[in-house]
Amino acid sequence: MKNSIRLVAILIALVFSGASFYFYQFGNSPISHAKATFDLYKGMSPVDVSEALEKVNLVTNARSFYWYGKFTGGWSGIKAAEYEIPVNAAPSEIFKILKSGIGIQRPLLVKEGDNIYQVAETMQSAGIGTKEEVLKLLRSHELIRSLGLGNEGIHSLEGYLYPNTYFYDKREKPEFMIRKMVQMFLKNWSQEFEERAKTLSWPRKQVVTMASIIEKETGAAEERPIISSVFHNRLIKKMKIQSDPTIIYGIWETYSGNLHKSDLLRPTPYNTYTVPALPVGPISNVHPDSIKAVLFPAETKYLYFVSRNDGTHVFSHTYQEHLNWVKQTQLNAAAREGKSWRDLGKKKH
Repeated sequence: MKNSIRLVAILIALVFSGASFYFYQFGNSPISHAKATFDLYKGMSPVDVSEALEKVNLVTNARSFYWYGKFTGGWSGIKAAEYEIPVNAAPSEIFKILKSGIGIQRPLLVKEGDNIYQVAETMQSAGIGTKEEVLKLLRSHELIRSLGLGNEGIHSLEGYLYPNTYFYDKREKPEFMIRKMVQMFLKNWSQEFEERAKTLSWPRKQVVTMASIIEKETGAAEERPIISSVFHNRLIKKMKIQSDPTIIYGIWETYSGNLHKSDLLRPTPYNTYTVPALPVGPISNVHPDSIKAVLFPAETKYLYFVSRNDGTHVFSHTYQEHLNWVKQTQLNAAAREGKSWRDLGKKKH
């Protein structure tokens, strides 16, 4: 009897030793394949994963991969994500990747000067929800309140989406990405901004609204404080802002690409040719420098500015001076020929 038990023990030890050797060899032998992606969906069983890996030639034998995972405890802690599997990865390496939870990260560029409609289109193109779904979230009072902005007096998150490059997994939910953008905005709303806004008795919404107009009016960083001074001076004199980008924003969903005289007279809460103050809210994402320009405007007496057609502007104190510059820069075809606001980017290099 004792000999039989000893024999069984020896056989078990031999089997275990053989299995250990086999799985060690299997788990650490690189499998010939190119770099590939593998989608591990939530709810997939170990058998599902093994068979899916075999189908895309990332493992040679689904059954062996399944039992290797069982033998080594590899199935414990695998996480759903879209993974990048490197060239010639061995099964042991594949299990480490599947446990990491670190999926493929794609870049999402949210540009300064873009509005919520453009951000929604960018997210849709990236596969993060539909445009309609994103816009609904951006206008959600519940989401606005949950972000701590319930007392801002805003009806959408326009202006509160920080321009930046964000990285996302393709399973990312639109709300999660929107929260990241707003949280980045709040992080960059510095103590200096907060104290200066209080000194001016300007609510944050008012600051962001003017900053968004400055963002749309110029791409030249050095002009931001000067354009800010123009708007401040006009507000003090109770003059209308008369900024074309505010008109465009108010008619965005029907805007054809060209402004007409009738558009200047079309009343919307954003039309600063008819509204005798700032518009009802922001019209685009803002760079922190545009916020700084609002809070610390240049000291000037300028009341007007007109484009030089190259991304910069000419500033004037009087309306007559402004009209003269309009004739020289806008009504003179020769002054416009061959020029573009895109030239500004060339000057920076």
